[in-house]
Amino acid sequence: MTFQISAISIYNKEGEIRTVPFQTGALNIITGDARRGKSAILTIVDYCLGSDGFVIRGAALRNFVHVFALTVVKDDQQLFVARPAPVGKAANNTTLCIISQAYGAPPPAITELTFSMPLEIAKKVLSRFIGIDPSVQLPVARSVRQLSPSVRHGLFFCLQEQNEVANQNLLFHGQTEEYHRPALRAMLPYFLGAVDPERAQREHQLKLLRRQLAEAQERQEAAQPFQHASGTAAALFVEAVEANLLDPAPSGRLLSHDEIVARLRLVTESTVLETVPVPAEDPLSELNAARRDLRQAYAQTRVRISNLKTIAREKDDFLGQVREQHARLATLGLLPHARPEMPPQQGLCPVCGSDAPDAGQATQIMRQDLERLDAEMTTIGESTPDINARIAEEEEALAELRSALARNQEEIEVFSAGQRATAQDDSQHRAAVVQGRVSLFLDTMARHTQAPPVVDRREELTVQIAELEDQLASTVQEDLLSSHLSLVNQKIQAKATALELEHHDEPIRLDPQALTLIADTRPRPTKMSEMGSGQNYLGYHIATMLSLHEWFAEISSPVPRFLILDQPSQAGFPDETRDGGFGTARATLLNLYKTIQASVEALRGGFQVIVVEHADLDDEPFRSAVRARWRRSNGEALVPEHWITYDADE
Repeated sequence: MTFQISAISIYNKEGEIRTVPFQTGALNIITGDARRGKSAILTIVDYCLGSDGFVIRGAALRNFVHVFALTVVKDDQQLFVARPAPVGKAANNTTLCIISQAYGAPPPAITELTFSMPLEIAKKVLSRFIGIDPSVQLPVARSVRQLSPSVRHGLFFCLQEQNEVANQNLLFHGQTEEYHRPALRAMLPYFLGAVDPERAQREHQLKLLRRQLAEAQERQEAAQPFQHASGTAAALFVEAVEANLLDPAPSGRLLSHDEIVARLRLVTESTVLETVPVPAEDPLSELNAARRDLRQAYAQTRVRISNLKTIAREKDDFLGQVREQHARLATLGLLPHARPEMPPQQGLCPVCGSDAPDAGQATQIMRQDLERLDAEMTTIGESTPDINARIAEEEEALAELRSALARNQEEIEVFSAGQRATAQDDSQHRAAVVQGRVSLFLDTMARHTQAPPVVDRREELTVQIAELEDQLASTVQEDLLSSHLSLVNQKIQAKATALELEHHDEPIRLDPQALTLIADTRPRPTKMSEMGSGQNYLGYHIATMLSLHEWFAEISSPVPRFLILDQPSQAGFPDETRDGGFGTARATLLNLYKTIQASVEALRGGFQVIVVEHADLDDEPFRSAVRARWRRSNGEALVPEHWITYDADE
């Protein structure tokens, strides 16, 4: 069993202690007037269990309480958790004091408290105390990061604030926070007992391997040797020819990469001599013209691919309609075929044998339609591989054109840079600049060639990915989650029936992705937000929380074994419920507490409910569950009156 709350305590600056005790394994109610500190019970629990912010509200608590504390118990173990209020203008206090005590020990004196434990360490200590395995890592949807369950995630199912307990748009504590929703979706299957930690680890490993495969593919493509003369080498060769450092290539012959590199090496070995340049056509214009042709071919290829894909989609749509018509006519296979030895029976229906003068003609027409559909399905099916092959060919051509455009752009940039650098009239200077550029290119290529070869891990990674995908192909986890949710849904529906909620006679299910309840009504699914009154919202919130805790107890899930409800009487119950009250609202509220008490008793000490209320009913089980009445008439409140040294409105 995980922990329950034995008491909350507050300390003032002088070290005085105010303690509010609770009974474990039971229903605890604190009732009273407004602004007496009742709602602070929930926020003190949240703060002491590691909230990232200072969630305590109320002037008396913020101005006159120095330390907030919580006593939690599990079996015969007891922890005292204390956290000081922020000092000065600080927004929060990130150090705690956690003390292991003998079971039943009172809160220690303020002088015995040492606040030296960082907040993150305190969360881990409390998480281990409730039985969470620190090695568990859960994947988060649409993210490569993993999340470790903690005591903070368990509180999603343990707290229902005043603005949450009857909220039609949210079901769980903290669900309004954007960053909480992905965590809730990841944690709900875990706490329901439907997550195999090893499977979660494999899913994360699969994400990492897929990323590594993509990176390996990029490295391998970058390290591939030239299959033809690179754009840079070809452009430098043209510049060297124009600078009269090399002879032009033989007419009509395309030099290979190795031949161009061998000729460029001659440039670095030769001495620059003054020569008269030979006029030639502008290579830059030729490159730009070639680029226009490549871009046009690229655009045309993309259009052809788009058209082919459109044809494939339309073919699939048409084939689907043909199959549907074929399925309707295929029932004719049940009709008896005419046998030569038997004379045709004109005017009789071949199915039922009744009089039908046109039956033979209608049957023949339908058989002809069926044969036509068979032929069309065969023809269309045979064309599918041809279309797919054509798409693959065009996509391969598109990739080649993309590479050609990149090489062309590289040649243009290199040649343009060479033109700018050699725009002077001094032919010797121009040849020297080209010679230097060729030398730099050859040195860079030599370093690239001498670099360590890139290890090709693509096949190894592909095999590992395939193995993990095979391991994860099993739907065991999904089936387990569906099974557990089905059992929880049965509990929710039973409580909805006891509370006479709307749609209680229809299937009710908890949606782990939408994080809400859905009633499967005949017209369409109905979400909790569409179910009507505040009484329904409140009833379904409590029915869900009670059902989840019953399930958590059955499977020994590491969720704290308490539920705190802040003023459930607010939803649809008027002030007549206070001080005894009368009428149907009072009867409905009393039925709600009977449902809560039934869950508490069913778990035999393994579950605790704490409720803070305005209502005060003189009926069981409410009356016996009241632990305190904080009213102005008796001077009772969370913060003692003598602590307040000036007028402060909570």
